[in-house]
Amino acid sequence: MSILFTDVYIYDAEAESGMFGPTDVLVRGNRIDTIGAGARLAFELNADITGGAVAGADAGSHTGARARTDTASQSRQSQPETHRIIDGARHHLLVPGLINAHFHSPANHLKGSLRSLPLELFMLYESPADPALTPSPREAYLRTMLAALEMLRTGTTSVQDDAFLMPFPTPEIIDAVMQAYADCGIRASVALDQPELSEAEKLPFIAETADEQLRRSLQNPAPLDASGLLEAYDYLLARWHRAEGGRLTAAVSISAPQRVSPQYFEAINELSRTHTVPLFAHMLETKVQRTLAEHQPRFAGRSLIEYTADLGLLSERMNVIHAVWVDDADLALVAAAGATIAHNPVSNLRLGSGVAPFRRMKDFGITVSLGIDEAICDDSANMWGVVKAAGLIHNVSGLDSDLWPAAAEVLDSLWRGGASAMLQSHQLGAVREGYLADLAMLDLHSSAFTPFNDLRGQLVYCEAGGSVRLTVVNGAVVFENGAVTTVDETALLDEARELFAEKLPVIERARRNEDANFGHYQAMVRRAAATDVGMTRWIGNS
Repeated sequence: MSILFTDVYIYDAEAESGMFGPTDVLVRGNRIDTIGAGARLAFELNADITGGAVAGADAGSHTGARARTDTASQSRQSQPETHRIIDGARHHLLVPGLINAHFHSPANHLKGSLRSLPLELFMLYESPADPALTPSPREAYLRTMLAALEMLRTGTTSVQDDAFLMPFPTPEIIDAVMQAYADCGIRASVALDQPELSEAEKLPFIAETADEQLRRSLQNPAPLDASGLLEAYDYLLARWHRAEGGRLTAAVSISAPQRVSPQYFEAINELSRTHTVPLFAHMLETKVQRTLAEHQPRFAGRSLIEYTADLGLLSERMNVIHAVWVDDADLALVAAAGATIAHNPVSNLRLGSGVAPFRRMKDFGITVSLGIDEAICDDSANMWGVVKAAGLIHNVSGLDSDLWPAAAEVLDSLWRGGASAMLQSHQLGAVREGYLADLAMLDLHSSAFTPFNDLRGQLVYCEAGGSVRLTVVNGAVVFENGAVTTVDETALLDEARELFAEKLPVIERARRNEDANFGHYQAMVRRAAATDVGMTRWIGNS
């Protein structure tokens, strides 16, 4: 399979204008083979040698044919080797596929269903501990597919899914999630985000005010112990790591340092080291989590980042997720370890977590990536909204305007930062010869770019996904002509509407059962809010 893009512009982070062209780009197999003058000749020679059919597609008129199958593997088996020409017509731009560096797919079917609340209250209603909410494999498949389709439609080609599979991961549910990613064609790195300790060990203050019933429930062990969770990782790694030609990979997750024991943390870190995969760790997302330093004895006055560093587990393989309530000492440790911070500005706004210190992160030389977090606290799976929010929210930081993020810095976080988070900086995040062919093609004659003034500014502040005309993952076209090409999108959406409409009353009933605990958790959040932690990440306090 080869694709020749003709007369396209190419995003180039080093170019003064942010792009060059028009030029030609040859994709062979799953990689970018040639950019520039030799692309057409190499394409013609390759087509002659392989003898495959040559199909034309004019990006301006969207007349290309598309195939649709139930699974990616069926698609590969049924399609003969083909060679396509896609004419960019001198008004289309190839950009690296967008990278969603932090995501939780199990909440994909819940977008818009909860009012804004602080994280600790939000989580009560997001995933109540109710056996009736245990998903079937088909539910897990469909809810995973929902966001994957939206991501492909808007040019996101890679996602890091920190999947909390409640009440605990089973082989059947793991398979359902991974099969959805296999079928739709996206690049996905998936971890199992599960707690290993009781609720009482994760939170400050709450045991002091809890009634007897809540106090007992706080002491309940996690649904699956460390041994069971590690067995689930053994299955994920053996069955799915580097599946689909390397497009699907495993990652590992502790969820957060306060949610696991040091022994389990060390075991997860060893998996990360052995398999060279990212390790996801939520750290200091909220002020409640900042107060753990003084109000959970095992942290002995140390922040979650200091605690992790003292364990020797802060490394270049770690994604430090959120990092809102960090201080300079924390950032110095992250920088020294070479870890990447996953910044989720829309989620942080939705949950009132605060504004992360983006400029201080950059001052310390830390690589920052961008993430949606999850559809229930972003209310979409469209990375362009995250890009715009990252370009705007830090303008209210109180810093001099010279220190506000430039559009180029935001795009650097999206692409270079995302590739770093995935430990794939050597082959993702740029349109470059030898890199994986994960691409999005945008129409510069769309409203977001008309009139054309400044590429970087219009990518960050104007584009919302509507200019994406074509998405390529691993060398395969997965979205064009307004439709995802790999699955029957209409049938899947129809099925999801029916299934989750039936499930909604069950979800709402489980949420109502949590109302009895709301006041206790709210008291904890309010006490943390009133605690002096030597900083604030909230804007407009009076």
